[in-house]
Amino acid sequence: MRVEYAPEATSSADFYRFLTSVVIPRPIAWVSTITPDGLTENLAPHSFFSIASTDPPIVQFTSIGRKDSLRNVEDTGEFVVNFSSEPLLRQINAAATDFPRSVSEFDIAGIEREASRCVRPPGVAAAYVALECRSRTTLRVGNSTLVFGRVLHAAIDEDCLVGGRPDGGLLRPLTKLGGDEWGALGKVLHLNRIPYEEPSAG
Repeated sequence: MRVEYAPEATSSADFYRFLTSVVIPRPIAWVSTITPDGLTENLAPHSFFSIASTDPPIVQFTSIGRKDSLRNVEDTGEFVVNFSSEPLLRQINAAATDFPRSVSEFDIAGIEREASRCVRPPGVAAAYVALECRSRTTLRVGNSTLVFGRVLHAAIDEDCLVGGRPDGGLLRPLTKLGGDEWGALGKVLHLNRIPYEEPSAG
């Protein structure tokens, strides 16, 4: 027996809780940005995050409402996606607090910065991966804004590479589940993709 939900008959807050509890696990973009005057560097996790294109390389995160990350990207056109890994859970959670735009989460949470190569916002020094991005476009959908950024530069900790390829077990990705629940990598399953074969004649 299923419990059914009609979005039109459910409050937006309740349906948000439902959606974010069933669309799991979600990777987390830990986004660093800078205010237009260059005085404040902001840092916030966004759990609506994905790859939008590989050629050109474009990643996408969603801001629900007008968060500081979104406003800074709109004003400067730049951001860094810092990899969210399990050892950084407490720092990532601390950066999720809704501080004023004039307050730097780097300073409040004691997070060490790392200078970027191609953009003004710094990255997180302890993050295993940094994707430096220039805003490609934004798209307003309902109460949210999708931010698309072209990856200008990528860097990864060499200790997370196996045979020249990033290794998920070494990266220890952190994911978001429903409510206050977070997820770690857990068991990894390996299964080869089945190639299509033309049926033989006769």
